[in-house]
Amino acid sequence: MWKKAYGGILKTDMSQKSDSLFFHVFMGQYVVLKRVDHSFLIDGYLVGDFYTVAAETTMKLLLVEDHKGIAGIIFDYFEIKDYVLDYASNGLQGYELAKTEHYDAIILDIMLPKMDGLTVCKSLRDAGIDTPILMLTARDTKDDILAGFAHFADDYLVKPFDLEILDSRLQALVRRRKGSVANRILSYGNLSLDMNTRVLQREGSRYSLNPSQYTILKCLIQKAPDLVSKEEVCDALWGDEEPDSKVLRSHIYQLRSLIDRPFEHAYLKTVSKVGYRLIAEGDE
Repeated sequence: MWKKAYGGILKTDMSQKSDSLFFHVFMGQYVVLKRVDHSFLIDGYLVGDFYTVAAETTMKLLLVEDHKGIAGIIFDYFEIKDYVLDYASNGLQGYELAKTEHYDAIILDIMLPKMDGLTVCKSLRDAGIDTPILMLTARDTKDDILAGFAHFADDYLVKPFDLEILDSRLQALVRRRKGSVANRILSYGNLSLDMNTRVLQREGSRYSLNPSQYTILKCLIQKAPDLVSKEEVCDALWGDEEPDSKVLRSHIYQLRSLIDRPFEHAYLKTVSKVGYRLIAEGDE
């Protein structure tokens, strides 16, 4: 992922005639500007009076914190390090972002409006989201800390906190996850689902799944060839906020069209009024 940064300080020796200038951006990185006519070409961007630099980001984080002062401090610190941050000021918004977007880690407060942090954490795990979660809270008793881990948080940091320690813990969580999920593959029959990339393979064909398709197929493969009830699928997709039944039927139709239609054998079977299951060829 790349992030554009505007502004900065030109650093050059004006006594030397050159078609290149060194440009120092606020992240503390240097790049070379190549002159093109009266402008400069930087990483493919043609610029004139404004200077644009593309810098590779090192981490993408989701911050769920209702205290705007604390959120601002965290943003200032990590943006200087060129991290990309998304922000949610309440638990429900944070939950939706974490379900639909990819993050390297989540910083999650406990005392949140609309949905508390413990519920957010547990709901994400129930939905199959395994992004590392660091709880950030003023609660510092043993029972509070144990409650965070009981709701499947990966780490816990008590306010007030040191930003460098927060950064180090996040980096450790990301390193740990990359090591533990290096080869996370779910398989059944000729179906192979990569849980890191959300890519399904079947007989040499590859299919990128959207979040809903991935969640449904993950549930089905994990229990295959056993039945997965409609209630289980709905809970994995939406938790307590179950939509109209037509929405689920639409998701199933799209998934079936994606993985079965090009092939003679259809894996995805509907058990009328009950649920869904995967059946491998020869097991019918």
